[in-house]
Amino acid sequence: MAKLKLSKHAMHEQQEQLKLYKRLLPSLDLKRRQLTLEAQKAEEEYAEALALSEALETRIGQELPMLADEGLRLRDLVVVKGYRLGEQNVVGVRLPVLQALDCQVADYSPLATPPWLDILVQRLKDAKTSRLRAEIAAQRLEILRVQLRRVTQRVNLFEKILIPTAHTHIQRIRIYLGETERAAVVASKLAKSKQLHERSALTEQAE
Repeated sequence: MAKLKLSKHAMHEQQEQLKLYKRLLPSLDLKRRQLTLEAQKAEEEYAEALALSEALETRIGQELPMLADEGLRLRDLVVVKGYRLGEQNVVGVRLPVLQALDCQVADYSPLATPPWLDILVQRLKDAKTSRLRAEIAAQRLEILRVQLRRVTQRVNLFEKILIPTAHTHIQRIRIYLGETERAAVVASKLAKSKQLHERSALTEQAE
């Protein structure tokens, strides 16, 4: 850490830094509060998405109890082949958004399979979409939490370190300059007094 210079120039620099810190702090604090609200919202959205995903999977088991039959080969009936994500800008933070999901359905004969298979295909598509939305909601929440931690750290840095330190430095420099100025005045008075005393002594000798 650089040693503090006790000069008028150094005090001017500290005062300018203090102004900058005080100008930046309100916008940082505003972003912190906005991110706090967005993180709370994202947490609620994640909980809802997760609950919906679990509810859909439970619903499949309730509507189609015949799935418990181990003789049915339905494991790869619906497979996720890929998905496309977009971006959403929230308080300057880029968050993923699900735009499309590509599901591949295994070939099956409508005549040779039970009629409820069509319902199962749709339910599995819904469940996989819902599960992916929950995963993306978890990612959004984590991104917002990371950004919130970073902004909070910056706010704390300004509030608890940079601004108080600048105040302390300015106060130290003022005290030093004040003491230096007083010492200079005293030294000047002493020098004048000495000069007067010497002149008086010379005058007395001349007489």
